[in-house]
Amino acid sequence: MPTSDHAVPSHRAGGSEPPRRGRSRGTGARRRRPRRPLRTALLVVLAMAVLGTAGLGWVYLKLDRNVDTFDTDGVSKNRPAADASKGENVLVIGSDARTNGNNALGGGERDDVGRSDTALLLHVYADHRHAVAVSIPRDTLVTIPPCRRPDGSWTKTQRNAMFNAAYSVGNAPEGNPACTQNTVENLTGLRVDHTVVMDFKGFAALTDVVGGVTVCLPKDVYERDLNPHRATRGKRLFSKGRQAVSGEKALDYVRIRHGMGDGSDIGRIKRQQAFMASLFTKVKSEGLTPTKLLPLADAATKSLTVDPGLGTVEKLVSFAVSLKDIDLHNTKFVTIPWRYQGSRVAIVEPDASELWAALRADRTVDGEDAGATKGGTASARPPGARADTPAKNVDVAVYNGTTTEGLAARAASTLTQHGFTVTRTANASAQDHSTTVVEFDPRFEAQARQVAGLFPGAEFTAVPGAGITVVLGRNYTAPGAGAQAPNAVPPSVANSTRSADDDPCSDLTFGSGG
Repeated sequence: MPTSDHAVPSHRAGGSEPPRRGRSRGTGARRRRPRRPLRTALLVVLAMAVLGTAGLGWVYLKLDRNVDTFDTDGVSKNRPAADASKGENVLVIGSDARTNGNNALGGGERDDVGRSDTALLLHVYADHRHAVAVSIPRDTLVTIPPCRRPDGSWTKTQRNAMFNAAYSVGNAPEGNPACTQNTVENLTGLRVDHTVVMDFKGFAALTDVVGGVTVCLPKDVYERDLNPHRATRGKRLFSKGRQAVSGEKALDYVRIRHGMGDGSDIGRIKRQQAFMASLFTKVKSEGLTPTKLLPLADAATKSLTVDPGLGTVEKLVSFAVSLKDIDLHNTKFVTIPWRYQGSRVAIVEPDASELWAALRADRTVDGEDAGATKGGTASARPPGARADTPAKNVDVAVYNGTTTEGLAARAASTLTQHGFTVTRTANASAQDHSTTVVEFDPRFEAQARQVAGLFPGAEFTAVPGAGITVVLGRNYTAPGAGAQAPNAVPPSVANSTRSADDDPCSDLTFGSGG
């Protein structure tokens, strides 16, 4: 496999935030129960929002005992800076760990290594009227930055690794959500404000409580479609057409990979996005009655593991209330720009970097500027600028590591517009860099973070004596170089979007394209 152009940073260290009530166990681990297929974590916070407005505060104490948190010592200190926008990023992980009875639904051994079966990054825009969920295929080739193992040691950077391998770092049955969070932040250049994990049982219980979810299948589906190792096709699990599924049958629906579309994980992601959209539609249209509310909240909180920032019912409710004005049409589902690379999934650039830049600037999939603050005032910062960017007196050298002529000059112009001083532009010693790298002397880490905010997807590497240097890779797109509009979502993403109000029987190709 190809290797990166730059050395592995060795300066990562654990965070300092203590686990809630001292009950989380293991570095990067959660208390009690590992998790799995979700795509429904938004339902949880929606339930919490209704709970808060329904005057049922008397159940807080009961539900609060259900909430598990994971240890944040494994969250890297080398994180993207917080944006000036009031928007938030929530990482949602579906865990296929088999502990705590989940093997009865998912199969496999109870003490097997915890793995992530699905993951998405939910961006809630600053106006709190729009949201987009970006799915990241589990087979995507990414760089996994240094992560903390359960014994307290840290791994080295892994390049060209499968994305879901981050959750398995340390080989713990409960998985490593902190490492997945580190990987997503390194990939996107976006700061993850919260991380939520759900397991098999939680997913099945939630679909039961809401009374089933409407799905639509393009063909009959049999047992062998769920388990391709069967000698015969087995009994029919689903009939072609529109139907409602719940419990274990809903779990089977979102897990099937080989029986529909092109048989890929991409196809399964598209089907899962349709499932989530249908789920949100049902909850919005029918509401949550008091008889449904408590069972839903109880099932949800028992099956979630969250970061300490969401570690109480009160915090979950507060976050949920902030989402109440997002309607179905403004809730979008997309997939990271991708292409097949053999049996794996490669990220397509510059499309991916354009997507992260658009989210940072609070540009919606439809091209709308949703960068208003919670109070309704539009954000006045230039695209990509940070609230904490005192750029004055920050010197930066820029080197073009690609064959694109003039790229260093355009990057220098962007830096200058944001107040930085560019001391040198030149070609790098090699022009085969795939990823932009911000190198910095550890003394200038804070300033280097400000620089990195202008280069979505850049790697962040400590090099003693380097000052602050930007080596441009092929994933960097200069402003105005092929973009449809400032910080616009690329067409490859915008043209394959699903809204939560789309009909579940629309677009059943499940995996074609790329």
